[in-house]
Amino acid sequence: MAQGALDGLRLIELGQLIAGPFCGQLMADHGCEVIKVESPASADSPTEGDPMRQWGRGKPVWFPVLGRNKKTITLNLRDPRGQDLLKRLVKKSDFLLENFRPGTLEKWGLGYPTLAADNPGLIMIRVSGYGQTGPYAARAGYGSIGEAMGGMRNLAGEPSLPPSRIGLSIGDSLAATFACLGAMMALHHRERTGEGQIVDSAIYESVLAMMESTVPEYTEAGFVRERTGSILPGIAPSNVYPCADTEVLIGANQDTIFARLCDAMGTPALARDRRFSTHEARSERQAELDELISEWTRKRSAADVLAAMEANGVPAGRLFKAPDMLEDPHFAAREALVRVAHPEFANLVMQNVFPKLSATPGKVNWAGKAMGASNQDVYRELLNLSDDDIAGLRGEGII
Repeated sequence: MAQGALDGLRLIELGQLIAGPFCGQLMADHGCEVIKVESPASADSPTEGDPMRQWGRGKPVWFPVLGRNKKTITLNLRDPRGQDLLKRLVKKSDFLLENFRPGTLEKWGLGYPTLAADNPGLIMIRVSGYGQTGPYAARAGYGSIGEAMGGMRNLAGEPSLPPSRIGLSIGDSLAATFACLGAMMALHHRERTGEGQIVDSAIYESVLAMMESTVPEYTEAGFVRERTGSILPGIAPSNVYPCADTEVLIGANQDTIFARLCDAMGTPALARDRRFSTHEARSERQAELDELISEWTRKRSAADVLAAMEANGVPAGRLFKAPDMLEDPHFAAREALVRVAHPEFANLVMQNVFPKLSATPGKVNWAGKAMGASNQDVYRELLNLSDDDIAGLRGEGII
């Protein structure tokens, strides 16, 4: 396994779905030893484990990405014997990551004070819909609800239609990313003081953190942002424009770049036209300007439009889908996508490790493993259990 920046650290992951496990993926990508804990299958629940193992459009290929670089073990945390085994694992670890409903770990006798008594440097990473405190803390919370409460959903989509989902579980991923960021901050604090702490990452607050100046726009100016579709009001031109074969996105909202766009279109006089020559003028006639640009792009292929934009130094690009990414030379040169071996999926390609670090770049070493694939290694090597001990735990449904 290639060394990453987090090599030598160990994280126990109790989460499922996206909000917790994506944090674990980010840390595993950069060398942290991540041990993912899942509930063992039983007669009553033959499909226990992370539900992401069944998710994916066409084929269940979500978990191979989300579970990559992680060891996977099974453990029944509802049983006192399973809780004791977790305590022993946590005692030898740097991080514990969970995204259960607040209070669940405490109900199992696994709250932070209990775990930190044996491991004072423990950093507990907690991801939830509403955070660990406050009147909503105990509510069930999904990413979509956090996106709505944080203000993002109300701004997504066309103004004439109901709020839209953007096509990704962005609330979950944001909460996981902020959780990872918080864990790194807590790690630095521990290096200075030896003290662990709790990282409390709420989905709605992670979304709120991305909401730019929407709140002070209201408190200072009484302005409430609403859905605007594909445009950024007052910033023009910056939109998706139709071509003869598809669409392209062009951003030319600075005066100098707008002048270069006009040159590319063969209409240099337009940059000096009082209707469009300044930022303020363009913002007042945004729709009119977009239609003028659309008249020019409609008569040309996307390739011709993009070539003209590149020749004149105007930011522009295609709206990429997966096939475009696989064929694009920049994706290839940057190794933004990587092919990963898998026993079931012969053509498994996924996004690579980001961000890129020059000295410790991280690596995708393996795709998400089968449930419990690391039981023998973890329980035998980390907890020094014998093969007979492990067999007994398996027979009793503890692992």
